[in-house]
Amino acid sequence: MAATEKLLKASGVLYTDRRDFYVSPNVVKELWTDVAPFTTVISNREVRQTPDPVYKMFEHRNPWVKQYFLDNGDTDNLDSDTTTNTTVTVDGASNCNIDDSLVGAICEVWTTAYGSKKAVIRVDSVTNSTTIVVNTLWTSTGSDIALANNDIFEIIGNAQGEGTVAPEAWADELQVVYNACQIFKTPLQITGTLLQASLRGESSELARLRAQKNQEHKMQKEKAFLFGHRVGGTNLGGADTFADGGVLDADGNLVRTTYGMVKALEDFGATSGDNQSVFTVSEASYTYANFVDHMEKVFQYVPTAGVKRAFCGAGALSYWSKMAGTTGMAGNSGWTVNIGDMKRDSLGFNYKVLETPHGMLQLIPTPALRGAYNGYMLIVDDDNLFHAQYRSPMYQTNIKSDNAFDAVKDQYFSDEGVGITLIESHNLMKVTS
Repeated sequence: MAATEKLLKASGVLYTDRRDFYVSPNVVKELWTDVAPFTTVISNREVRQTPDPVYKMFEHRNPWVKQYFLDNGDTDNLDSDTTTNTTVTVDGASNCNIDDSLVGAICEVWTTAYGSKKAVIRVDSVTNSTTIVVNTLWTSTGSDIALANNDIFEIIGNAQGEGTVAPEAWADELQVVYNACQIFKTPLQITGTLLQASLRGESSELARLRAQKNQEHKMQKEKAFLFGHRVGGTNLGGADTFADGGVLDADGNLVRTTYGMVKALEDFGATSGDNQSVFTVSEASYTYANFVDHMEKVFQYVPTAGVKRAFCGAGALSYWSKMAGTTGMAGNSGWTVNIGDMKRDSLGFNYKVLETPHGMLQLIPTPALRGAYNGYMLIVDDDNLFHAQYRSPMYQTNIKSDNAFDAVKDQYFSDEGVGITLIESHNLMKVTS
């Protein structure tokens, strides 16, 4: 009896060679379409060609935002009669000088940490860099009031006498911060035989590797721009000495690296005070009051665009999405936030908009914020961030051809870094369980 040929069998030429199992033999799916939104944003916002692989930037903080000095252990009474002068020992001047330029300054006197207001005084004269003489304009008790160590004298104006000459002038100086470009190289190589082959999945293995290595190159830049550390510092903390720093490779060549945005905030961002820029968000205890207070500090320096971009790990994005749910967080006083639907930016990445009492945050899912950084949200001020390039990025083809090399070796090359100024204008929020 003749055998009947069947399709359903797991051996033989019919199974291994003749059947076509591929629905779309020339389509390959990838997990991520845009792997580097942070790099994409800063590259499209501003790219600066640097004259040297190490580059400097000027920054300046307006002194009039907050000018003050401190009581240095002087416990004398401020006389309430407005005619008796008091000599006060001071230190800790911020955004002002303890010299003749201080004469005429009107100051509110506060207890430590601005607990309560004690008095309003006028600086009548300056004896030396640690001693001033003041008139009392007002006291909170209506009578003499004692000073205490670290009482805050915050300048609220100045008042000069009739017919007097101009007071002494003072000026501050610009600050210099710096960073460096980093050389990135991502190679790919296939043999001449594989280059010629007719393949399924991707018809050209060279094209497939080019696309894959392009994304790898982008991701490595993205991570460097976020997490990188530079030997030699940045002076963002005001304590570094400028140097063309780096490490030496095995051949003694200098290897420069760029300081990343997340790393800079972790190292130099304030975790408390008026200029706080690093925040911890505990899922178990974070309240609406915490949210409002944090957003007040995030938006205290109003961005030119009116909206700040927030690059989010999946955990951080999940947290804000949960807060926008219909049930809110009942355990944390039942509050919710308003968050928009997912949209597509013209630069090619997805985002949502989070409404806060003080401004709008554009939440951008960022694949590089994974693992230990899953709960991170990096909020940047576009005006104080740029993409630095020492040499233009390029795709270098056939870089190895000596001795009749029967293969193709290409590489992606770039010499780039990130420019960061005014660290307090950027923010980092860490969502913790």
